Amino acid sequence: MSERGQITLFVALAAGALLVLAGLVVDGGEVLAARRRAFDDASEAARAGVQALAPAPYRGGDAVVLDPEAAAAAAHAYLAAAGHGGTVAVEGDQVAVEVSFDQPLALLRLVGLDHVRVSGHGRARAVRGVEGGDDR
Repeated sequence: MSERGQITLFVALAAGALLVLAGLVVDGGEVLAARRRAFDDASEAARAGVQALAPAPYRGGDAVVLDPEAAAAAAHAYLAAAGHGGTVAVEGDQVAVEVSFDQPLALLRLVGLDHVRVSGHGRARAVRGVEGGDDR
């Protein structure tokens, strides 16, 4: 009985397994970075939204009140500049943003995985300057 070709099969299987493992490492790192980017972009969009204050109550020294349309527009503009879509909700003095997008995969594409959907959320609240803060 001939044993020719058995090493070739082992090498082919081992090379395939190593390629998948490398794909998990490389593409996994890219997915983690994309998740962080999604959370960062959602948080920054929420911060952009809470800067849209209604001028009359703010100038009068009353509570901080958001202009809901302007806050949503500012958050959407930030997301558009970042290249992402998402949802924006303005609730009282808070802006909540949800972002999701597809992260393309490089090496795992060889085993049939083209992309992974990543998402992140952020929330910001409008406040007037801090009084009596600690000077340390």
